[in-house]
Amino acid sequence: MTQTQLSPEDLEILHNLRHKKRHERLHYDSIGANVSDWITNLVGSWRFIIVQSCLMGIWLVLNITAWIQAWDPYPFILLNLVLSFQAAYTAPIIMMSQNRQNYADRKKAQKDYDINLKAELEIELLHQKIDAMKEKEILSLQKMIQQLLDQKK
Repeated sequence: MTQTQLSPEDLEILHNLRHKKRHERLHYDSIGANVSDWITNLVGSWRFIIVQSCLMGIWLVLNITAWIQAWDPYPFILLNLVLSFQAAYTAPIIMMSQNRQNYADRKKAQKDYDINLKAELEIELLHQKIDAMKEKEILSLQKMIQQLLDQKK
């Protein structure tokens, strides 16, 4: 029976994986990261869309009917400026949040890969141990058979 051995590289990888820090943080926390996540969650909610739609509707109605002096008459240039300003600041903040999430996803994927690789190497070691035990048992059985055959002669 041939017994496969883990290569020195695989043994080194397994050793490193066994001694790797168990509680690594998957993402970085900072005030900026927390703020960008909060803003992204806020802007990406139905509550925000409904509130913003209501405010825009009120803005349009007040300026069209001129109940109060129209501060932004048609074609609503001030409203366009406000919405452009909001979009100009919101887009990079959302991208920062996405970048942080991508970083966390990459770290999680690397951790999953390391766990799978470690499991594969550990299973290979178990196979080697079982194969060695089987080989030892087969040799023992062969000796017993030989002894029985020798006794019959």
